[in-house]
Amino acid sequence: MKRATGFMARLLVIIMLVTLLAGCAGQKPDDQPEPASKELVKVAALKGPTGIGMVKLMEDSKAGTTANDYDFELLGAPDEIVAKLTSGSVDVAAVPTNLAAVLHSKTNGNIKLIAINTLGVLYVLENGNSVQSIADLKGKTISTSGQGATPEYALNYLLEQNGLVPGQDVTVDFLSEHAELATLVATGKADLAMLPEPFVTSVMAKNSDVRIALDVTEEWRQATAKAGTSGAELTMGCLVVRKEFAEANKEALDTFLTEYEASTAFVNDNVGEAAEMVAANGIMADAALAEKAIPGCNIVYIDGDAMRQSAMVFYDVLFGANPKSVGGKLPSDDFYYTK
Repeated sequence: MKRATGFMARLLVIIMLVTLLAGCAGQKPDDQPEPASKELVKVAALKGPTGIGMVKLMEDSKAGTTANDYDFELLGAPDEIVAKLTSGSVDVAAVPTNLAAVLHSKTNGNIKLIAINTLGVLYVLENGNSVQSIADLKGKTISTSGQGATPEYALNYLLEQNGLVPGQDVTVDFLSEHAELATLVATGKADLAMLPEPFVTSVMAKNSDVRIALDVTEEWRQATAKAGTSGAELTMGCLVVRKEFAEANKEALDTFLTEYEASTAFVNDNVGEAAEMVAANGIMADAALAEKAIPGCNIVYIDGDAMRQSAMVFYDVLFGANPKSVGGKLPSDDFYYTK
C-alpha cells in the first residue's frame, strides 16, 4: 500500500513537471507575448507633388518599421483614384483639394477631408524683369494651363483682389497642357506664364533667362488677408478617406496621420535624400529634378481647425467662380475630419 502511494506521488510530480515544461516551451524568449497584428491601410496617390510627402512613409513601410501595414499605389490620373475610392479598393488617397469636395458631393458624404498635404505649386514665370507684383500684370498677356480648374480660378481671384479684370485688364491665354506651355517658355516663345512645379524647375534649368516673378501661394496669402481671412492658405493638394474606413478604423487612421506628418517633416528637412526616394518610387522620374523642385512644391501637413479654415476659403473662391468645381455645393460640416 505504501509502495502504491509512493508511486502515485512520483507520477503526479512527473506530470506536473511535464506540464510546466510544455508551457515554458510555448512561450517566446524573455516571456514576450505574440505581437499584435497591424491594421492594413490601402493608400493611393497621384504621381507628382501630391504624392511627395508620403515617400518616407512608403520607405518605412517597406522596411516594416511603421505602426500600420500599408499598401501604396501610385497612379497617373485623378480618374483612376476616383474609381478606386468609390469602389472601396483604397482607403486613403492624396488628391487635388477641389476633387475632394467633388467626391464628397458625388458619394453623398462618403469622402472626408483629413489633411492638407500640398499648398500652392503655381508660379508666374517671366523672361524679363517687368513684373514685380500682381498690379504689374495690367496690360499684359499671361499664358497658363488649367482652364476650368484651380489655376484659372486662383489667377482670376488674385487679379480681382488686386483691382484687375481678367480678360479686360489682363489677357489670359490658355493652353491645354502644362508640358506644352513649359516648352514655349523654355524656348522663349512665351515671355509670361503661370506654371506648376515641377515644370517651373524644368523650365528654369533649360533657360537661365527665365525667373520666378510671382509666387502664387504668397500672393494668395496676401489677397485673402485683404479679404479678411488672414491665415488662409492656397490648399491645392489634400488627403481624403472613405467614411466607412474612418468610422471602423479610427485608431489606424489617426496613426496614419501621425506617421504621414513625420514623413512630410523628413521630406522638407532632408530634400536630397527624399528626392532619391521620390525617383526610386516613381513619383517623379528624375532625382536631380526632384531635389530642385521639392522646395517649391510646398509640402505640408495641416489638419484640424487650420485645415478647415484654409479649405473653406479655397472652396468659397472656387464655388464663386464655378459651383461645379466643388461638386455643385459647398461641403457640409461632416466633410472635415478631426482626430
